[in-house]
Order: sequence, then C-alpha cells, then structure tokens
Amino acid sequence: MHELLTIREMYAADEAAVEGGIASHTLMEIAGRAAADQIRARWASRPVSILCGPGNNGGDGFVIARHLDEAGWPVSLYFAGDKENLPHDAALQAERWQGAIEPLSPKAVDRAELVVDALFGAGLTRPLEGAALATINRISESGVPCVAIDVPSGVQGDTGLVLGGAAYAELTVTFFRRKPGHLLMPGSAHCGSVVTADIGIPDTVLDGIAPQLSANHPDLWQDQFVWPEFHHHKYTRGHGLIVGGSEMSGAARLASMAARRIGAGLITVAVPPKLQHLYTAEQPGLLTLPFQTSDDFNAILKDNRKSGILVGPGSGINQTTHDIVLAAAKVGRRIVLDADALTVFQENPDELFRAITGSECVLTPHEGEFSRLFRFTGDKLTRARKAAELCGVVVLLKGSDTVIASPDGRAFINENAPPTLSTAGTGDVLAGTILGLLVQGMPALEAACAGVWLNAKAAATFGYGLIAEDLPGQLPRALHGLRQLTDSK
Repeated sequence: MHELLTIREMYAADEAAVEGGIASHTLMEIAGRAAADQIRARWASRPVSILCGPGNNGGDGFVIARHLDEAGWPVSLYFAGDKENLPHDAALQAERWQGAIEPLSPKAVDRAELVVDALFGAGLTRPLEGAALATINRISESGVPCVAIDVPSGVQGDTGLVLGGAAYAELTVTFFRRKPGHLLMPGSAHCGSVVTADIGIPDTVLDGIAPQLSANHPDLWQDQFVWPEFHHHKYTRGHGLIVGGSEMSGAARLASMAARRIGAGLITVAVPPKLQHLYTAEQPGLLTLPFQTSDDFNAILKDNRKSGILVGPGSGINQTTHDIVLAAAKVGRRIVLDADALTVFQENPDELFRAITGSECVLTPHEGEFSRLFRFTGDKLTRARKAAELCGVVVLLKGSDTVIASPDGRAFINENAPPTLSTAGTGDVLAGTILGLLVQGMPALEAACAGVWLNAKAAATFGYGLIAEDLPGQLPRALHGLRQLTDSK
C-alpha cells in the first residue's frame, strides 16, 4: 500500500477494474459505503451536512448521505451544480437519494455538527470560487469537524497545492491508493488522518500502471540495508571521510557522530590542524587528518580505503570548498553534498552537474539551497524530480515532506518526520547518516530513503525538546525498531 498514484494513474486503475468486470457504479457504491462506515466508527449520530459537488466526488457524497440516513443519522444534503449534468454514475446515486437537496451555501455548516466535504476530488484544476469557496471557508471559521472524501476540496491531488482554499479535515477517506497530495505540504496539513479504503480494485492493476511514486517506508529499501555480521570488521563496514570547516565546526561533528552511530566502521574528519583536538575530545573513536588547502585534500583522497565522502556541513562558501567538491567527484567515490558544497556552485551550477552526473551521489538541499542551484518553479515533487533528472544523481529536497528523487523518475515522499526536527543541525545529522549508509554499501537512493526515515524515527523516539545533538544517540533505538520490522517479515 505504499504506492502513490497520480490523478491520471488513479483513473487508469478505475478503468482497469471496470475492464476486469467491476461495474463503475459498484465502485462508487462501495466507496461511499466505506466512507460512511469510517464516519460511523468515529462519531456518534449527529446532524451532518453532506456537501456534494458536480462530479463523481459528489456521487460518493450521495452514497454517504443515503447510508448515514439509513443508519438513523439526521442528514442534510447540499449540492453544487445541476443534477442533469452529473456524470452517469453520480446521477444514478443522486436518483437513489430520497431526501431533500438544497443548493450549496455556507448555511450548510451553520446547521451541522459534522460536515462531509464531497465537493471536489483530487483532480481539481482551478481555484475554488463562489459558493464552494464561501462554504469551505465557513468550515474553517466554524470549527465544525470535517470529513473529506478523496482529498479536502481545494487540494490538488498530484501536488498538494491548495487552489483557492481548503478546509482542515479531521479525517480524509480516499480509495485504493493515496495520492501525492496526501503527503505533500500544504495539502497534507489539511487532510488530518488519512484512511485508504479498499473498494475492490485488485492490486494487479498496478502491473499495467507501474507507478513511480511511493511513500517512503522500510518495505521499499530494507532488503538493501546492511546489518553487521560476525565476519565483518571495521574496514568491511566502510570508511567515510567528512570535510570539517573552521567557522562552523559543529556541523561536521554532528555528521560524524551520526555516520558512526549508523554503522560506518571508520570515520575520518579532515579539519584545519588547529581544530583537530575539538573533534577528538568529544569523540575518542573519531579519526582526524589535518588539511588546509585543496592540495592537502587531494593527498588525503589517495587513500582508496575511504569509500565515501561528505562535503558541505560547515565547510564554508569559498574556493577551497569548490575545489574539494570537484576533487571528490573526480575520484569516483560515493558522495554526499550538503549545505555549502551546494551553495558554492550557485553562480555556475552546470559545473557541478557535469562533475557528478551518473555517480553514486546524494544532494541534500533545503529549499533555499535548492533554489540557488535549480531554477525550476512549481510544486515540490515536480521540482525535485526535474532536478534529479537534470544532474543525474539522487536529489533529497528536505522539509516536513522530504522528497527523495532518482534520475530514473522514481520518487519517494517521507511522512514520518515529527515537527521537532525543525531545529538547527538536524540536516547535518541526516547528511552524516546517509554517508554512513553509503560506505556500508547501500545504493544511493536506498541510503537516502533509509537515512531520512531513520532520522525521523529517532526524532519521534526522543520527543519534545529535541536538539540536533540528541539525534545520533537515538539512532540505535531507531535501528532496533527497523530490525524488528525486518525480522517480522
């Protein structure tokens, strides 16, 4: 159930189910009944207003109204549109509704203790306006609990963008598979709890669709995870090299802690000589090497046992950082580029892209760093996928809805990150975690996905009051939880 379907792919799934012998009106009936069951499971009978739109989403609303009415709920139905123009299946369900139908208006909210938003589904292409927008705004103003069908009206299913406005639902009931908009901000914030109802579409329809989008989950990468075995030693578990800066030394120190905690056999930090003691004082097991110039760094790279390199956290925006990145790319090791290692190429991004394309490399920008390298506009998912295709490496665009995009078009949206991760230094920990996984042999895409999920799990385990220094120490517990998931398969 981790696949995410675009609007076009969901239409294809519906069509495949119909071609397989399931009547389309039956799918609508099952969907509406499933939504009604979810509502009854969460709320006791109360006055409920069902808001029905002019398409198939509205048809679901008519089914919901009928099932709640049959269960004894006080149901009022409000319709936006003309019944004569309803699609065939929605028109059939409208005919089966025996109650009154009132025109859509904000008064629908004033009379209700629960509102069901079945106005517009995930395929909405233009901003809400008129009575629909006024009614949706009234939901937000009133505080009346809302249940959204498919997505909250106004949320675009492929992008998570809000078109005109959208209510904040307590529950969203969708069908067969979720859409990207259920996970992408700001849409995900409007969805509340999302339930994916089984409406009888067989999973085999996905074979013909071959979806490229998924929610990030261990099921998708845990078979690539490298667990310690009895025959392993520190060299077989990988040797990572991190570039440490002189102005913000804490960033590389956080990254090194995470890389070691996640399982790397050895981590060396290349640092200015005057700072070596700062690193080893708090981490006796950390190795350091002195360097000041790019020539010094090139000499360090001659040791082929250093199988992965992280550049960027606290490195500084200067010529030395620029030259180090190009040197690291040239030797063909696995690379993580973060922060300053990205910003230093803002005047000539193509120089970086030419150097890294096709390599086992992960870029980990936040939105600001991303905008300095890439000139794409639009929604987050599309921008991340375009960036990965352009530069030929994995692009991890950070945020509460982190997107991990592969050059081959696949992309994963993370959904387990708690808001406590929004504090300085957690990105440095993430970069170090990914480096630690890369040097142990995980492929770049899987390492990026695992690093994001594990850092989020670690943060959630710690709870409130989290600062970046807390994260590496929580990684063992996150790993233990991952191991339990793996062993339960």
